[in-house]
Amino acid sequence: MHKFGHVALIGPPNAGKSTLMNKYLGQKVAIVSPRPQTTRNRISGILTTEDAQIVFLDTPGIHQLRGKMNRFLLESAWSALASSDVVVVLIDAALYCAKPHLLEKEIKPLIKPVAETGRPVLVAVNKIDRVKDKPTMLPLMARLNELWPEAEFIPVSALRGKGTEELLTRLLDFIPDGPSMYPEDQLSTAPVRFMASEIIREKLFYSLRQELPYTTAVEIEVWDEETRNDMVLVNAVIYTAQKNHKGMIIGKQGSNLKKVGTDARKEIAQLIGNKVHLELWVKVRAGWTEDPGFLRDIGLGE
Repeated sequence: MHKFGHVALIGPPNAGKSTLMNKYLGQKVAIVSPRPQTTRNRISGILTTEDAQIVFLDTPGIHQLRGKMNRFLLESAWSALASSDVVVVLIDAALYCAKPHLLEKEIKPLIKPVAETGRPVLVAVNKIDRVKDKPTMLPLMARLNELWPEAEFIPVSALRGKGTEELLTRLLDFIPDGPSMYPEDQLSTAPVRFMASEIIREKLFYSLRQELPYTTAVEIEVWDEETRNDMVLVNAVIYTAQKNHKGMIIGKQGSNLKKVGTDARKEIAQLIGNKVHLELWVKVRAGWTEDPGFLRDIGLGE
């Protein structure tokens, strides 16, 4: 018997959804950073084994922030439930062990919408490797069972791989029978251009401080594979919402932009298996986070 199905990964921001998907695939498909709300689009990762093919749907974090961009992100996250066979909710065990008062505030809004899908629910209690005082896990698990008696809870560390095989085994119990729909070497349904723009955005997250990354977006304007046989020419625009942020992105004498470009170029080259010439430009587009047309143009919420 062979299985095929879709698994929606949902949860609060920075719960480790992208890290879990990348762990299963053995390769980075979704970008990660220590900051919440890194994922902006629904990104698919394809795990192919001898007996099954699972399409993981990584989604933006469920949050209560306002604004058009945040509404787009929430719509993207919730829409993944409709096309999934199983729902995996990731929560940050270390956060809720340290701050148990946040548990109900962040988890309760998930319970009803997930239950209404009628899909099987597995809750991955993630980041157990970061829980220093292990006995604090007991009241956390007890409260989770009270809040969500229909769900099954599996402690994991997506980063370290602890509990991930157990989680995958339980997932396969719910995945329906069916043939593979994608080639065995395909890791994602996302276009290469999109993945390249995400790599650039990830480097911005690591190089910029505080809230600045949230007012930036990346768009690939040129992807040229024909001019040179030995190299792909890529031009990308980094949009920022405020004029004073442009200089911060570029850095002193262009130092920050150069570092972002160097790091991104290496990773894009590794992704496509070819040399890359990458040029980055920074443009100011005031209010882009509240512009529905622009948000759709750059693929947000898809």
